[in-house]
Amino acid sequence: MNDTPEVFRFAPSPNGELHLGHAYSALVNHRMAREAGATFLLRIEDIDRARCTPAFERQIEEDLFFLGVDWDGPPRRQSEHFSDYAAALEALADEELIYPGFMSRGEIRAFAERHESEEGTPWPRDPDGAPVYPGLDRRLSTRERERKMRDGERFAWRLDMEKAMERVPALSWQESGESPDGDSGEITARPLAWGDVVLARLDMPTSYHLSVVVDDALQGVTDVVRGRDLFHATSVHRLLQALLGLPAPRYHHHALILGPDGRKLSKSLRDTSIRALREAGLGAEDIRRMVGLAGRLAPESFSRGRSARG
Repeated sequence: MNDTPEVFRFAPSPNGELHLGHAYSALVNHRMAREAGATFLLRIEDIDRARCTPAFERQIEEDLFFLGVDWDGPPRRQSEHFSDYAAALEALADEELIYPGFMSRGEIRAFAERHESEEGTPWPRDPDGAPVYPGLDRRLSTRERERKMRDGERFAWRLDMEKAMERVPALSWQESGESPDGDSGEITARPLAWGDVVLARLDMPTSYHLSVVVDDALQGVTDVVRGRDLFHATSVHRLLQALLGLPAPRYHHHALILGPDGRKLSKSLRDTSIRALREAGLGAEDIRRMVGLAGRLAPESFSRGRSARG
């Protein structure tokens, strides 16, 4: 019998207003936690200090209260715990599993386009559709890396994916939701599809991938409920958990709320924000109804469905 207390969490980023997609995720998450008699936590994922603001954080809390979503204990703000992520990064560095990558996003795109033009074959893309990092900097000598860093060249700390996979060649996770292809149960993790992912940058001392696995472990999270757009990222998270000796939560990836054009909702579409809907006179039950959680399907302008990142 498993006596580990169940812990769920909702983890928004305060870089814009919550929209209907966030409302659906928060409501599903909260309902699953309360029905299980579990602890429900609020985490504020504010590692991007340039875009995240206290005003958006206050708005998030107001919108959640409006929807009837409460949480246990004070929220955890990632910006207050950079030392935790630095310790995890140092542990990976001690195992020689990370290296400085000096190519910018633009340089990676240009490399991929040049390869496709010269070779006539497509350059691999990660599950989000971005060109996979070619790993050229992985082969630099220690002296050359130190010279570049000493000269002030910008870089990001990247995970050496091939070396990491040699340590943990087989990984999986338990999925009670569905993959974009409709799979559930035990899911095989495929982190190699992501290439050498970024774990930290000079202007951002941690990445989403690194911070989320550290936070889930430190907060004792047993059940991660989130949108299906993060399904493939779970492969990276399982790898980092294994490398850092962290426990693996159970996962439930739910359907997304899609806009009229069939795309995932964005914070830039303010007319779908909870604040805008509240100002238009809608109540919490109206919003539950719009996302299909009040006994009837969502209207034509919004639908629950499968989607890649929009």
